[in-house]
Amino acid sequence: MKLTTLFNSAFIIASIAFAPGIAGAQTANTNNGDGQINTDAKYLQPFNIAFLAYQGYLKEQGIPSGGTLLFRYQSGSLTAKDVVQAAVRANKVPAQVLNDPSYLNTVDLQMTSLSNTNDSCN
Repeated sequence: MKLTTLFNSAFIIASIAFAPGIAGAQTANTNNGDGQINTDAKYLQPFNIAFLAYQGYLKEQGIPSGGTLLFRYQSGSLTAKDVVQAAVRANKVPAQVLNDPSYLNTVDLQMTSLSNTNDSCN
């Protein structure tokens, strides 16, 4: 068994197992009073945001799911920032993460990873 096949299988199993908990996650109050992000706050991690989008939990916010999401991301008509903005509108993450380049870059990496995982399954 190829290592990529093993990784993809583990990714799919983990995705199925964690979907209900991720989708129902609530955000924490991350404002520390001076407009800065509280780094101790507990909110969804970039992987979870990309996964929610892929699974269709951000459809009401205008983000497609599955292959359509990946196609639009790969073609450049949808960005990681678009996905994060949708997660903000869905109250999954605080608006402050839109000003966090590290968070946005990590969502971008996760979206790329989902795209690459999907490509290797075909």
